[in-house]
Order: sequence, then C-alpha cells, then structure tokens
Amino acid sequence: MSEVRFYHLRTSTLETALPKILEKAVGQGHRAVVVAGSRERMAALDSVLWTYEERSFLAHAAAPANGNDPTSADQPIWLTTQVENPNGATLLVLVDGQTVEDPAAWGLVCEIFDGNDETAVSAARERWKTLKAQGHSLAYWRQDDRGGWEKAG
Repeated sequence: MSEVRFYHLRTSTLETALPKILEKAVGQGHRAVVVAGSRERMAALDSVLWTYEERSFLAHAAAPANGNDPTSADQPIWLTTQVENPNGATLLVLVDGQTVEDPAAWGLVCEIFDGNDETAVSAARERWKTLKAQGHSLAYWRQDDRGGWEKAG
C-alpha cells in the first residue's frame, strides 16, 4: 500500500507552502504530479513555481488545454487538473480537495488542505477514514505558528 500524507495548512496559503514541499521532494529525487481543482488554480500555481523566491524556481510544466505536451515526460513537476502520470512521477500531490481512486499506483501521495475551511477539513477527515480502512500508511502533518511542519498523531 502507498504512504499518504495529509498536510493541514493553518498559517500560510497553498501558494506559500507548495513550493517548499515540492522543493524538498525534488531534492530527494522525486518527480511529482500536482492535481489542482481548476485550470485557473493550475495557472496560478504555475506562476508561483516560477516566482516564489527571487533567486529560485522549480522547473515544471502545466498541462495545456488540448492535453498534448511532447515535453511532459521530461518535467520533474507536472501540473494538471486530472490524475495522470506523463512524467513517471513517484509523488502525487492533491490540492483543492482532489482525490485519487488508486493511491497504491503512487509511491507517495500528499493531500494538502486548508485548515481554515471547515468543508475542506471535514472532507480530509473522511478521506483519512477511507484510506485507513483500505490499509494505506497514513501520516498527518500540521503547520505550526511559524509555517513549519510538525508531525502529529
């Protein structure tokens, strides 16, 4: 079974937290697919990954509207609105309440949710229960007051 990590945003936005999570993952040799809830959100994340720090960026590409990108296999990070794996990723990052039918197809799945949105929190709790019942290894990470991550439970 896959490892599924839940990241509970409390003090920063997805746009602030996601680049750091991806930076660490790529530094550990992972390729990643990030599934956003809409093309608009995907475009916003695309922009953030190029500009989140003055002296740094994360090489990536976003799925085009027509779905055809001959360079997708070369990308360390692939942004999309559907669960797909054109770049041979071992890490799946789900945002905006997106879900995956078969987490076992990935080495690691990270679900990032907004702790200030009670609907998102409730949905994450339900996904946790379902994945636990399916036998997946689960971990829960919560942001501390400074925006760092602490493993809980």
